[in-house]
Amino acid sequence: MRTYTATAKDAEASREWFVVDATGKTLGRLATQIANVLKGKHKPIYTPSMDCGDFVVVVNADKVKITGRKLDQKFYYRYSGYPSGLTTISLREQLKDHPERVVEDAVLGMLNRNRMRRQLIRKLKVYAGPQHPHQAQQPKPFPLA
Repeated sequence: MRTYTATAKDAEASREWFVVDATGKTLGRLATQIANVLKGKHKPIYTPSMDCGDFVVVVNADKVKITGRKLDQKFYYRYSGYPSGLTTISLREQLKDHPERVVEDAVLGMLNRNRMRRQLIRKLKVYAGPQHPHQAQQPKPFPLA
């Protein structure tokens, strides 16, 4: 019996849109499940070297649950390349100002560090509130475990 390998045509034909409500969900657990959907691991046609995944729309990113003392102990860093150009922002401030970035960074950290990573993260759409502009794609609610 031969091993099935998905082609680009197969992957494009089976793409779906899912909507995930992040209200009350733990950030890390939510990120791993979203990453698996983006990769396509929930499908029988999953092939590691192909982008077989689906689109994911995350709503209510500002209501995600953070456990432990991470709100004050976790920091996001940006460096401009200039002396004294390091900008540090805590998770609490980032969640208040840009909750979408918190979820995007968590999911990005769960994806493989290879060429397909950028392609996969483009299929993730994150919104702070309950509204999103992707109603035309008729996204289905994704049952998270």
